[in-house]
Amino acid sequence: MATTRKAAAPAAKAAPAAKKTTAAKAAPAAKTTRATKTTATKATAAKAAAAEPTVELDLSDVDHRVGKPIGGGQLWDPCSTSDIRRWVMAMDYPNPLHWDQEFARESRYGGLVAPQSMAVGLDYGHGAAPACVGHIPNSHLIFGGEEWWFYGAPVRPGDTLFQDRRFHDYKVADTKFAGPTMFSRGDTTHRNQNGVLVARERSTAIRYLAEEAAKRGMYDNSVGELKRWTAEELAEVDALRTEWLHSNRLGVSPHFDEVKVGDKLPRRVIGPHSIASFTTEYRAFLFNIWGTFRWTAPEGIKDPWVYQDPGWTEGFGFDEEGAKIDPRLRDGLYVGPSRGHIDNEKAGEVGMARAYGYGATMGAWCTDYLAYWAGNDGMVRHTKADFRLPAFEGDVTYFDAEIIGKEAQSVWGVPLVQVELRLTDQNGGTLVKCVAEVELPF
Repeated sequence: MATTRKAAAPAAKAAPAAKKTTAAKAAPAAKTTRATKTTATKATAAKAAAAEPTVELDLSDVDHRVGKPIGGGQLWDPCSTSDIRRWVMAMDYPNPLHWDQEFARESRYGGLVAPQSMAVGLDYGHGAAPACVGHIPNSHLIFGGEEWWFYGAPVRPGDTLFQDRRFHDYKVADTKFAGPTMFSRGDTTHRNQNGVLVARERSTAIRYLAEEAAKRGMYDNSVGELKRWTAEELAEVDALRTEWLHSNRLGVSPHFDEVKVGDKLPRRVIGPHSIASFTTEYRAFLFNIWGTFRWTAPEGIKDPWVYQDPGWTEGFGFDEEGAKIDPRLRDGLYVGPSRGHIDNEKAGEVGMARAYGYGATMGAWCTDYLAYWAGNDGMVRHTKADFRLPAFEGDVTYFDAEIIGKEAQSVWGVPLVQVELRLTDQNGGTLVKCVAEVELPF
């Protein structure tokens, strides 16, 4: 039998990048009928490139924060049954353990429990806070990926999660999307009110200059027009969605010795995505509700980066003081960095073709999908998801997964199967590549 890879250990800290990273914008290549350009043509192209202004990503406020604990938001209130129900509604996740009181009472849990993905819903900043550290002028942020480790303690109504956060590392690369682009990683540890370890997350943030991304318009040229779905197409999408909703509603866990490498998991679809669905998802993150959190800081850190301005481009920042009176000034759908998710004009200002979904939501989709298949006696132990493309308005997202490994004696002390999961849109574009380790009973 094939054996699964062990749950990934945290990567070593990368060396800090230079304080300022610059990249000259490439000049259009001169048209030629020969395979090799002449010396004169090369000289002309080089001169044109040199004349172009450089693009700078100012990282002078980032270097000294690498490897240090940071502060952030902490929810005031314990998780409630309504919080859990709101979350699974927004994630389009049908598992009755999380919303049907009568069903849950008859389960081994004896009542409602939160899905594993709820950890990010009980966090501040969609889980990206420790990866968004330091002031980068005129910047914006999108999610690049998430890695999760789950330790077997379910979140129940009445629990409160407390977070310890740390800025891990970053690197800079030149991208077609925005030129000089920073890929930064941060770690969050989630414990409950009893100090029990629930989960760990390593998030990846992509920080870039919004104006440069808007100028390049990479997604404008690649994602196409807003799709107009026919009645027949929508009926096919709805039939597939309904089939998955019923695929394991009773929570029956497949047994480790019954599944084999090459087995396919049931296909899932979400969508078409819309302004309404993006808004529903945003509202399920509790920190977005007025007054739900307070600011906290780790002890002994001189500059703990609690709620300082990350340098959002004009029109995308919060008004922290004003929000003490007016809730809209701290609500990302009215002002702030999330405006582009539900406003096509604002999406264009940060380099997106139109309104688009949230990276943290895609990560939750992956966890929920795997947990639904694993059933009530299984659980997701580890996921590593790389985000490649946003979920744009008007698109649908398909889930396809296959078992690629099995390990009867794992480092977790439980039998694991390794699953490869891919999320794609209706055009075959890849949104997410994910590899996960899922515990199943013998």
